[in-house]
Amino acid sequence: MRGLIRVLIFLTIVWSAYWFVAGYGLRSAVTSWFDKQQQLGWQADFSDVGTAGYPTHHMTRLDNPALADPVNGTAWSADWIEFQSPAIWPGRQVLRFADTPQRLSYFDETATIQASELQAELQLQPGVALELEKMALTAGPWTISREDETSAAGDTLGLIMAQSETPEIYAVTATIDGFTPGEDLRGLMRTAASLPQSFETLELDMTVTFDKPWDRSALEQRRPQPVAIDLGLAEVKWGELRLFATGELNVDEQGIPTGEIAVKAENWRDMIAMANAAGALPDQAVDPVTRALKLLAGLGGNPNSLDLQLNFRDGFVALGPLPLGPAPRLILR
Repeated sequence: MRGLIRVLIFLTIVWSAYWFVAGYGLRSAVTSWFDKQQQLGWQADFSDVGTAGYPTHHMTRLDNPALADPVNGTAWSADWIEFQSPAIWPGRQVLRFADTPQRLSYFDETATIQASELQAELQLQPGVALELEKMALTAGPWTISREDETSAAGDTLGLIMAQSETPEIYAVTATIDGFTPGEDLRGLMRTAASLPQSFETLELDMTVTFDKPWDRSALEQRRPQPVAIDLGLAEVKWGELRLFATGELNVDEQGIPTGEIAVKAENWRDMIAMANAAGALPDQAVDPVTRALKLLAGLGGNPNSLDLQLNFRDGFVALGPLPLGPAPRLILR
C-alpha cells in the first residue's frame, strides 16, 4: 500500500511539474506573439494574463486585448479572450471570446460584434508541421451593428472546415439560423417590405481541394490555394425567394475558375428588382435581362422558376447565354 501511495505521489509531482511548465510555455507563446506584432509596428496590447485549468487542461486568459495594423487600417478589441487546450496536447485549442461587445474597425468604419458563446476551435495533428485537422467558428445569438444600428444578426452561426482522408481536401460547411439583415441591407431592396425579417435557410456545403495541406507554413510562407471546388449545395430561402446552386470548378495557378454551377431560382423577377435597386444591375439592362430570363423560364414550364447555369470559361462568367463579365479570381492572400 505504501508503495502505491509513493507511486501516486511521484506521478502527481511529475504531472504537476509538466502542467506548470507546459502552461508557462503556452502563456509565453501567446505573450511573445503580441510582442512580435509590436516589433512589426502593430498596436498589440493586453492589460493582464493568467493561467488556470489545473490539472486537466490549460486556460490562458488575456484581459482587454487590442490589436491594430496601421498598414491596412484594421483593428480589433475585446474585454477578454481565452485560449483553452487539453493539458496532454496543446494542439487542440479552443478560443473563447467575451459575450460583451467586441469592436472591429477598418480605417474610419467600426463595427460592434456581440455574440453569445462565440468560440473558435482549432485541431492540429501532432508533429512539427502542425497540420490542420479541423477549424470551426460557432456562436449562439449574435449581432453586428454600426453606429448603434443593427447591420446583421442571427440565432446561431456555424462555420466548419475539416480535413478529409486526403490531406489536401477539406470539407467546408456553413449554416446560419435566423439570419436577419439590417435596415441598410433591406433598404437596398425594393421588395424588402414584402419579405420576412429573417431568412428561413442560409446554408453552404462544399469540398475544396488545395495545392497543399493547411499547416504552419500557411502563416510562415504562403496560404494554400484552391485548385478544385465541389459545391454540393448552396441554399438560400427568404420568404418567397428561393435560390439553390450546385456544381464543380477547377482553379488554375492565377486563380481563374473553369467549370459550371447549376442555379435554380424561384421568384426570380424579385431578384432582378433587388439586384437593380442595389446597383448590381444597371437600369438599361433590366428589360433585356428580364426578357431573356422570361424566355428561358418559359422553356422550363414554370414562369416563376428559373433553371440556369453559371458558365466559367476563359476568365469570364456567363449566366446561361447572358455574359456577366470577368470571373472572380479565387486567390487566398
